Amino acid sequence: MDTVLVLLHAEAGGGVSNAGLEAVEAARRQGGPVVIGLVGTETDEAARAVSGAGRVLVVEGVAFAQARYATDAAAARALVSAAGAGIVIAPATSRWSRCLPGVAQRTGGRVDTHVSGFGEGSITRWYYRQRLEASLTRQERPWFVLLEAGSGPAYAGGGGDCEVERVHVDVSTRTAVKGMVSPQTGQQTIKPEAEMLFVAGAGWTKKQKDGAVHVQQAGELILGFLGASGASLGSSKSLVDLSGEGHAVLPFLSHLNQVGQTGATPRHAKGLATCCHGEEPHVVGWRFIQDRRAVNLDANCGWARGKADVLYVADAFAVMEEVNRLLGG
Repeated sequence: MDTVLVLLHAEAGGGVSNAGLEAVEAARRQGGPVVIGLVGTETDEAARAVSGAGRVLVVEGVAFAQARYATDAAAARALVSAAGAGIVIAPATSRWSRCLPGVAQRTGGRVDTHVSGFGEGSITRWYYRQRLEASLTRQERPWFVLLEAGSGPAYAGGGGDCEVERVHVDVSTRTAVKGMVSPQTGQQTIKPEAEMLFVAGAGWTKKQKDGAVHVQQAGELILGFLGASGASLGSSKSLVDLSGEGHAVLPFLSHLNQVGQTGATPRHAKGLATCCHGEEPHVVGWRFIQDRRAVNLDANCGWARGKADVLYVADAFAVMEEVNRLLGG
């Protein structure tokens, strides 16, 4: 059996993300020896989170605090060599997605991205905007697999003491991290690990039943719900495009929030769409949402044609105002 290496980076709080724990569990289900590779400034808490899953290798130091191609690629390559891994699994975070294809090339291996399932030597992957699903195997080694979040259960056996083996990496880079720049709004709206995805459509910025536009009220209702529920925020393409068309916009939205054929494909357990029509290009992004609900005044919109489990034919402003009242009460 191939030795399976799981590459993880310690989060800002010191632990491991849920996506990382899902990658650990996927590795354990392969049946072969499992090695955990941790990268970060301080990895003690992260090591405890994966204790019991297998041998733990650590690349630690200030140089690995922030994501940089040069340092992350060097750490990953050193861990692959130290583990003698035939298969390398990593969560499909922006950090690993950026550097692992290069590491695969340097080690003579192969890489597969956007993997939605990994079991007993074969992967499951979606193609053509999530419309086609394929099952693949590879003979080349090392085989790098970037596993999408929400693809399987998370490892829950950690929490105890853990012995680690430290791997030394010579860092040579011409770049330096000067600092972090936060979003202008100060509002974190994209939460991959949230249970619910709340999607706002262009209807929030259109004229309402009184003939007026209520963008400020829409923003307050949406942010109020996000704060009370802890949901992640998604958007239809038509809404994020409004800023370029000179129309009123919700200031906390960007193209990073876009969900659908030309946007993200999230994997939250539940989804609630408001003021969007549920047409096919948008619904493609909901392929992995388990419980899909929508609020729309049009009883014949796309959501009503088998796209949603439940459609509420109602005014989203009134519905969300009442929902926020109940959540706050």
